[in-house]
Amino acid sequence: MIQAAQVASKFTLFTHHAKTFPDLVTALRNSMLRTGVFNNERTAEEQVVQVLNFDIHLVKDFRGRRYIERVTECIPVEDKNEYTYDHRNEKTLEGKFDKFFDNATVYFSKSTNRELYHYRNVLEFIDDKLVLSNPISEKNIKEMRLNMNNEDQIAFDNFLERNWGIKPPKVVQYDEEGNEIKAKPQPQNVKPQIGEDFSNDFVKSLNIEAGEIVSGVGSKSEDSKKEAKEVEKQQKLAEKEAKLEAKMMAKELDKAIAEEEKANETSKPRRIIRSILSKPAGNADSAMKKNTEEPEIRNELLNGLFDNEDNSDDGSEDE
Repeated sequence: MIQAAQVASKFTLFTHHAKTFPDLVTALRNSMLRTGVFNNERTAEEQVVQVLNFDIHLVKDFRGRRYIERVTECIPVEDKNEYTYDHRNEKTLEGKFDKFFDNATVYFSKSTNRELYHYRNVLEFIDDKLVLSNPISEKNIKEMRLNMNNEDQIAFDNFLERNWGIKPPKVVQYDEEGNEIKAKPQPQNVKPQIGEDFSNDFVKSLNIEAGEIVSGVGSKSEDSKKEAKEVEKQQKLAEKEAKLEAKMMAKELDKAIAEEEKANETSKPRRIIRSILSKPAGNADSAMKKNTEEPEIRNELLNGLFDNEDNSDDGSEDE
């Protein structure tokens, strides 16, 4: 299968039962080692990751639903030459040793713990819906576009730009002789000649209409301001009148209360005297003795006696 995927085939499809993507790589690597074709684990694993582009992992949950849990992309790590020759520029022995140990560190890292691939989920099933997670690598995008017609390429480019902001690559066109058709450079800061008069007239008409609208809005706004000021003036005048009326009513009320209190104070001794006179003789004497201790009642009694004497001089028979 690995051999068929490497040569003489457009693409390869196969099924597997690994639970994770690293488990898939390990299972295929061990199968290649068991065949006896490879003796080195790293070499076998490197061959595996070169043909694994995408892993479409299906899951069947306890409810019996079968769905795509994730779509994982495999990205092989290219072996780059990361060694430097900076030790030649060092003048001291310590500097040369430092640069030498830097290269030695890179060598031992590649020999012992070099990563052969990266993997990332492009599509995931989260909360009962499929969610796009990470963009597809540039290499796989190019290979996928090569196997699409024009309509599919346009739809695929729109999908990439809409979801991941990936701009479509430059489309190269050729003439009948096989020469590349280069697009003519667009001149900068040059006004278009087609429809220039119409565009200018249209812009002028828009400016005129905008000016009329602004002037109309300005006049309307001035009228509305005047009306608002007049209304505010009337409201202030009404508030002043209401305050003045309330003050006058409060004064009249205070005056009436004072008069009522004064009348109640002056009539209190007279009420007591009437109550004393209406009682029997014994009770009247005790009541008289008790109430005449208050100065107001005593003065009222004296005033009453003097009034009676004056009335007797007038020859009143009732007295």
